Amino acid sequence: MIRRKFSKFLSILGFYLLLGIITIYALFPFYYAFISSFKSGTEIFIVNYLPTKISFDNYLSVLKTGYFGQNILNSAFVAFSVVLISMMLGIFASYSLARLNFKGRSTILLVILSASMFPQVAVLSGMFELVAALSLFNSLWSLVLTYMIFTIPFTVWILHTFMKAFPPELERAALIDGATTMQLIFKVILPIMWPALVSVGLLSFIAAWNEFLFALTFISSDHLRTVPVAIATLSGASEHEIPWGNIMAASMIITIPLIMLVVIFQNRIVSGLTAGAVKG
Repeated sequence: MIRRKFSKFLSILGFYLLLGIITIYALFPFYYAFISSFKSGTEIFIVNYLPTKISFDNYLSVLKTGYFGQNILNSAFVAFSVVLISMMLGIFASYSLARLNFKGRSTILLVILSASMFPQVAVLSGMFELVAALSLFNSLWSLVLTYMIFTIPFTVWILHTFMKAFPPELERAALIDGATTMQLIFKVILPIMWPALVSVGLLSFIAAWNEFLFALTFISSDHLRTVPVAIATLSGASEHEIPWGNIMAASMIITIPLIMLVVIFQNRIVSGLTAGAVKG
């Protein structure tokens, strides 16, 4: 009996030790970047894991540099636009694919799934030709159009899975009461779909907020850049100096709001991503 309890204690202890190691491994880069954002000058190259002196000079320097405030607004505009358009199109597409029987539905789903697997560099040249043909080069709408190539398939796939698990009895009851298709979607299905909507919306927002390659390629004006490109192009006092302190501070400015969103909506994200995984 004692041996069994000791073995159970060791297994629990080993589990928590492993969990602690994984947690430290995952959080340490963020923590070190956070404390480094308060260092100035050569102090940033001194390795210490606890802040000895807190200085907000890096944050003030970043906010006063160039168009960084405008760059944040640009990223917010692009990310919110991508989320709204992807959600609207994804809701109707997922409902059609889940509820309507038509020839080629399985093929469409496979195409949607495969579209989300393409690496960005594989479609870069084609998207550049499309953006140029639409006269959207150096416009934030070029990023909105481009990002939706990746966010819409993901949104449709997740919402389609949720729609298939949605009880058809509720739909039949609403239709018997005289609800139209639009009323059915917006007044019956969407209120129940909030976990899935929050999860796909937040993940699409993060993907659009952090995207770098297309933003670097399609935007050439400093005042139209998004924050990832703005951080990458931060310059120091001299031509060959890399402003690590400013880069760390800028990274914290754009990362902490995302972390807060994930923490606030973490329960809905998990329930939304697992929606439809278990039927019945």
